Amino acid sequence: MSIEELGVDPGLASPPRKSPLRKLAKDPQAIITSVLLLAIIILGLLTPLIAPHDPNEAQLNAINATPGTPGYILGADQNGRDIASRLLHSIGTSLIAGLIGASVALTIGITFGLIGGYYGRKLRSATEWVFSLIMTFPGLLLLIVLMPVTKGDYRATMLIFGVLLSPGVYRIVRNLVLGVKNELYVDAARVSGLSNLRILGRHVLFAVRGPIIVATAFLIGSAISLQSGLAFLGVGSTLVPSFGAMIADGFTNLYVDPTQFIWPSVMLGTLTASLVLLGNSLRDAFEGVRLTPVKARAAQAGRIPAKDAVQGSTTDLLSVRDLGIAYPTPSGELKEVVKGVELTLQAGETLGLVGESGSGKTQTAFAILGVLPPEAVVTHGWAQLAGRNLIGLSEREFRTLRGRDIAYIPQEPMSNLDPSYTVGAQLVEGIRASAQMSRREARATVMDLLVRVGIEHPERTFDSYPHQISGGMAQRVLIAGAVASRPKLLIADEPTTALDVTVQAEILDLIRDLQAEMGMAVLLVTHNFGVVADICDRIAVMQDGRVVESGTALELFREPQHPYTQMLLGSILDEHTVRTDQPISVSAAIPGSN
Repeated sequence: MSIEELGVDPGLASPPRKSPLRKLAKDPQAIITSVLLLAIIILGLLTPLIAPHDPNEAQLNAINATPGTPGYILGADQNGRDIASRLLHSIGTSLIAGLIGASVALTIGITFGLIGGYYGRKLRSATEWVFSLIMTFPGLLLLIVLMPVTKGDYRATMLIFGVLLSPGVYRIVRNLVLGVKNELYVDAARVSGLSNLRILGRHVLFAVRGPIIVATAFLIGSAISLQSGLAFLGVGSTLVPSFGAMIADGFTNLYVDPTQFIWPSVMLGTLTASLVLLGNSLRDAFEGVRLTPVKARAAQAGRIPAKDAVQGSTTDLLSVRDLGIAYPTPSGELKEVVKGVELTLQAGETLGLVGESGSGKTQTAFAILGVLPPEAVVTHGWAQLAGRNLIGLSEREFRTLRGRDIAYIPQEPMSNLDPSYTVGAQLVEGIRASAQMSRREARATVMDLLVRVGIEHPERTFDSYPHQISGGMAQRVLIAGAVASRPKLLIADEPTTALDVTVQAEILDLIRDLQAEMGMAVLLVTHNFGVVADICDRIAVMQDGRVVESGTALELFREPQHPYTQMLLGSILDEHTVRTDQPISVSAAIPGSN
């Protein structure tokens, strides 16, 4: 079925994901810093061809020559050496130092970060101990002490410094690998028979490459700065041209010719600042950008009506009109994910908000709850609860509504209970936050609620940690916490997704009973039409951020009008549906099999 047949406007389809290189190509900061670094690198490579003098060649008649002197375009220092030639040769020294230091740090840090993060606890503890020991070494002092060993060669010094930099890279990679190694695609690769080495190189390393690339720019800058610092202190060979040595010479001759100090300082500052700024651009390209609160408020200014200017129906408990929600793209533009949503909900009514993943259901619910991410921007429209506009309220104003007038039941109950505290402690804390009562009163209220939601042993559940109870029981606990304050509106986001069929039916019966008892409205966010048919009075179908069809549950199930609704209903399997397509043989599906 084509996009047009589903009723989707092709112009509204999501644009293809931009690669980091394309993002960098549109970032002015990345372009400017890359051009500067490229120009400096080219100058360093062409130094043997364009340098007018040997960097250590001294001429008595050129001592403190001013800029513009024939043969000395930038002048000469107090020893009669050409400043331009020394600057050009210093570029090569700095680049070599940066590459050596960063390469050693990356090689050691990435290798042992992958090993320490992927393999068992014993190996991880050993690598952690070694790199923690390396971090205790006083870096600069150690490099100075080892000068007799390195014989003043800055390249050997940078090798040692690379080892000292490696713990930072190790910890970045290890932490990233710990978060990636349990992903399902890694388990799938392991089950398919791939070796650990191949999994590390192909799947794990590829997933953590972004932060490594970002760290490389900062590592090169750190190595260049340290080499220049050592040269400034006079540590190392005096025959190797370096920005640090030139700055030290210019500093001693500051009152005679200040420009001798300025040239190497400007060149070193440009080089290191470009690396740092390029690192920031790389971070934005790989991790995305966020709209700052100031920009978010500016984007909303003039688009959202004032709170007092909103006028809705007096019979509707919840009224959502022309709601639009957008997120910034890496280029800084806003991309709408919710586009003009219209919803109404009356007291005691259940509205099912239905659609596939990514249709904007949860974003709409989060806008009503006031828990959208910081980068989200409400571009237009409003949401009104009992005559009060929710859009534009401060966090302090929302706290007076959440847990009192609006309650929320999240999906995946085990992920929404803190494993560090008992179930009872978490429920008591929530009730005391929404109602002024003593701890003893809150405990008694929690015990009554646990009984009310069908938990057979409330005392034992109260004293249990989340891992000690089942998923169905955890969902009942969350429902108990949500209805504790008898809210006007209960938002349930996929409340039965992680539960088996029998427990799903029990949870839906519980929500229905509590709704009848308390008279609250329920906004049920789901993609399960079975749940919708069981509990909902009305249905709103969302596609690509829009409500494409709404009506009573009976109307939509009997005569769906929109092609998308028809497709969703047609995808439901039942005992009367028989597949008519021919089975595919295994030998035909797998190339080369017999």
